[in-house]
Amino acid sequence: MNILRNGMSTIAGIVVVGLSMSVFTVEQYEKAIKLQLGQVVDADYQPGLHFKLPFINNVIKFDGRIQTLDAEPERYLTLEKKNLIVDSFVKWRIADVQQFYISMGGDIRRANLRLAQIIKDGLRAEFAARTVQDVIAGDRSKLVEGIEAAANRQAKEFGIELIDVRLKRIDLPKEVSESVYRRMEAERIRVAKDLRSQGSEAAERIRADSDRQRTVLLAEAYKEAEKLRGEGDAKATEIYANAHSKNADFFSFYRSLSVYREAFKDKHDVLVLDSDADFLRFLRQPSGK
Repeated sequence: MNILRNGMSTIAGIVVVGLSMSVFTVEQYEKAIKLQLGQVVDADYQPGLHFKLPFINNVIKFDGRIQTLDAEPERYLTLEKKNLIVDSFVKWRIADVQQFYISMGGDIRRANLRLAQIIKDGLRAEFAARTVQDVIAGDRSKLVEGIEAAANRQAKEFGIELIDVRLKRIDLPKEVSESVYRRMEAERIRVAKDLRSQGSEAAERIRADSDRQRTVLLAEAYKEAEKLRGEGDAKATEIYANAHSKNADFFSFYRSLSVYREAFKDKHDVLVLDSDADFLRFLRQPSGK
């Protein structure tokens, strides 16, 4: 009985091992191929449980999710032979797992290297047909579309589908950037000098116009003042004349007092006159006679 029982256990173990070697699972994110003596016999596997022949069939699985190729920045020449440093990345996935295995040996690293070369060739062709201004200020989506379309045609030969091609950054080389910055600085200095020159010219023009207006205003004011002064003098003369005609003696007395006030307003002034001088007639005789 023990021998029978041990035999049954051995047979059961062999069956279990055989069954485990005869089945395999494919996950949602995986793609699989089945080989027989090194040849692909099946590659169309849906997610789930599948069967194979032990020791005859071999199953290889690949990651069917989207892969990212982040290429190193490269230099590319534009139409005017200017260098640009371009940083790009590519999104791709396995579309035909059988073709991918045959062409790339199922090596993701090898596929990335081949795709990187394809993208570099596409970028080189696109940049060579554009100027720096076109690349920087133009529509980058059109540039990328051209690269993606050309690269996809080549990638299909390897069972690969390109999902997206993007340019992360486009820079000038360091030595060119410094030269551009220096030119920009010189241009800004020139513009600043032009603006200062224009400002100085406008200031001189405004100053000259202000001086002219000041001169005109002063001349007009002086003219008006002289006119008013003349009118005042004429009015005063008329008043004096009217006063003189009404009372000549009083007018003469008043005028003499005014002259005395001006002549003797400083106590240190000395005036030497003949006692019979007409200037002193109102001091000698109040009547002035």
